[in-house]
Amino acid sequence: QVQLVESGGGLVQPGGSLRLSCAASGTILSIRAMGWYRQAPGKQRELVARITSVGSTNYADSVKGRFTVSRDTAKNTVYLQMNSLKPEDTAVYYCNGLVKTSWSTPGTDYWGQGTQVTVSS
Repeated sequence: QVQLVESGGGLVQPGGSLRLSCAASGTILSIRAMGWYRQAPGKQRELVARITSVGSTNYADSVKGRFTVSRDTAKNTVYLQMNSLKPEDTAVYYCNGLVKTSWSTPGTDYWGQGTQVTVSS
């Protein structure tokens, strides 16, 4: 029904930058929120940043001031600009979308396949 496809991960040195993108496609009536989660080896998946349909954002404390989430509503795409990257940012980053596919149902969570971000010298 709904697919989320991420791009932009990779290897970067500490202090560097990366930009992740995630495009949603399929049977989409509206997207209530989109965001990014990450999961490092041996740790639980955690929220990184999220943006709602009206532009409200929230961030994990560990990324405030370094990461910026934004959204292109017309393209059903969410971005994550990551600056001043640290080794502890290394993780698989997953895109999430809270998507309405019909008027009669509430939003449903959909996930991308994940993209690896590695911060290392």
